Amino acid sequence: MQIIEAIELKNRMDEGEKINLLDVRQPEEHAAFNIGGILIPLGDIMAMQTDDIDNLKEEEVICYCRSGQRSMQASMMLENMGFKNVKNLAGGMMNWQALFEK
Repeated sequence: MQIIEAIELKNRMDEGEKINLLDVRQPEEHAAFNIGGILIPLGDIMAMQTDDIDNLKEEEVICYCRSGQRSMQASMMLENMGFKNVKNLAGGMMNWQALFEK
C-alpha cells in the first residue's frame, strides 16, 4: 500500500484526471462531506462485498476515510484481494478539509 498526500490528489483532480476514489466511511459521513468517491464502508470490504469495484483490480484506487485509519485497513484488505495499485489518502477528510475548506 502506498500513501498519497492530499495536495497531490487535489492537483490531479483539478487537472481533470480520472481517479478511482473509494470512500470507506459510513453513509452518514459520506452524505455530510465527500470528494466524489464510491461509497463502500469498511465493514463491507471486510465482508468482501466489493462487487462495485472488482473491475478496478488493475487500476489505481485511492481510499479515504475520516482520518486515514479505516482507509489504511481497507487498502491492505484490497491488496490481499488482488487489487494491484491501492493508495491511502494521508490524513483523510479531516486533513482535506483543513487544507482546502477555508
